Amino acid sequence: MIKVETKRHKRLSQGDIYRDVEWFESVTQSEDIITVEKVTFPYVIVLTQECDLKFDYEFRWGKLKDKENQDKYLISVLVAPIYNAEHVYVGEHLSEIGLKMTSVPKKHSSGDVFRQNKNPRYHYLEFPTKTRMVESVIDFKHYFSVNVEYLKSIQKSNFVFRVGKLFREDISHRFASFLCRIGLPEVKEKK
Repeated sequence: MIKVETKRHKRLSQGDIYRDVEWFESVTQSEDIITVEKVTFPYVIVLTQECDLKFDYEFRWGKLKDKENQDKYLISVLVAPIYNAEHVYVGEHLSEIGLKMTSVPKKHSSGDVFRQNKNPRYHYLEFPTKTRMVESVIDFKHYFSVNVEYLKSIQKSNFVFRVGKLFREDISHRFASFLCRIGLPEVKEKK
């Protein structure tokens, strides 16, 4: 079970969990009609490094605000969707946007793949009962970016809680490891 902090800070932080975050899938124009396709994710977790979020806040809105140099500004924040674990087990966590994922058996010879975080693509989360969050899974493969100002604008209304410091560091390291993986070709020995 992970620890959570329920107090919302003035700024965005690594490990923040937000609800109802919009991701713009596409924008198309046909003659004078602009069509915007968006997906609203029920929950996401902020993956961007804490130091970058802190500097962005301080230089954009805080004490160090600088109108002449925006070097510390972030353009966007990396987030990853948090899915209901039961939906991930059966491969239905993206069914609302018409995608069928591979199901992952809860149990097999090596135990529960998610609960033991044995699959580098996923990170299992079990929240304290008081949060009312079901067992969940972060899918690192579905990470995306969200505009900083948009996320800041919904912070007051959509902030759920923050994952405790050690737990968010674990998530950050596992995400970095997932991004750094290398797909090696299968090498066959010559006889």
